[in-house]
Amino acid sequence: MRKIGITGGIGSGKSTVCAIFESMGIPVYNADREAKQLYTTDLQLKQDIIQLFGDEVYPNDIFHAPSLAAKVFGNPERLALLNQSVHPRVKQHAIDWMQQQQSPYIIKEAALLIESGAYHDVDTCILVQCPLELRIQRVMQRDLHTREEIQRRIDAQWSDEKKAAYCQHFIHNDSSHALIPQVLALHRLFLSSPST
Repeated sequence: MRKIGITGGIGSGKSTVCAIFESMGIPVYNADREAKQLYTTDLQLKQDIIQLFGDEVYPNDIFHAPSLAAKVFGNPERLALLNQSVHPRVKQHAIDWMQQQQSPYIIKEAALLIESGAYHDVDTCILVQCPLELRIQRVMQRDLHTREEIQRRIDAQWSDEKKAAYCQHFIHNDSSHALIPQVLALHRLFLSSPST
């Protein structure tokens, strides 16, 4: 079974692209969503997070993402500690999930697919690209964050140019390119490619 990675910066439209693949019956593993689940369901991870960042990340024994984000945002050392705890567990969870799938190919969606090294676990990578201003507008409408907050998050991520060096396929999610034909073209390519 072929493993396809999809990545892109905040507001690029990764989830929309994945929804199109899902509508064609292709299983999609959303690494960011599953990581959030693991903060609650993986008791060892929960213990590690409390040890690293304190009980206030789990007020009333319930994971509170904003508390954790406040502790790691803008602090590379703390973020590295968090990633060292979370990424291996997400990687194993994804492997277990992939082994249960019965499809010609599957997709792993992850914002940090390249940065985390998870691109090594897939056969090929897709980068969803979108103009910066459009990304900012989308996130402002979706999350009600200020432009400054969104720009800080974008600045903390790898640029598309840096990610592109690790990707073999590109989807342009802007006002000039229709999404569905691009996804369909890749779908046909992946179905025709030999499984690895």
